[in-house]
Amino acid sequence: MQISQNSVVTLNYTMFDEQGNIIDKNHEPIVYLHGGYDNILPAVEAALDGQHVGKVISVTMGAEDAFGEVDPGLVHEEDVGLFPPDLEVGMMFETRDPETGEAAQFRVTAIDAGLVTVDGNHPLAGMKLRFDAEILEVRAATEEEIAHGHVHGEHGHQH
Repeated sequence: MQISQNSVVTLNYTMFDEQGNIIDKNHEPIVYLHGGYDNILPAVEAALDGQHVGKVISVTMGAEDAFGEVDPGLVHEEDVGLFPPDLEVGMMFETRDPETGEAAQFRVTAIDAGLVTVDGNHPLAGMKLRFDAEILEVRAATEEEIAHGHVHGEHGHQH
């Protein structure tokens, strides 16, 4: 079976930075619903479209096709007193926009002179990446998976 709209795809992947260093690799196969459901990077999904089990793909993406460019507006300095005492660089915090109620994640990137620098950009924003994947399994999605926009069952979403 070829990967097409509403296919459930199982794959192994490795992601590399521009210098060829591994920056992410799955430990368990990932499973996603193919066809524009925002379950995988669009450039990777496009490269997988029409492929079959056993195929290995490699996709090189600029920041705009991966995790976006760095948005300086998402970097803020806050008073250290707003954070827990065990604060460390690299910690993640979730906040809610008081107007929209939307959640946003921020990563602590610096602590200096009573100020904490937090960054709401994805940690891989601004990076050129290569995504290599091996297709392990392809099957038709169930009606329920299509209605929900994600995979159910093993390695998928549990309700």
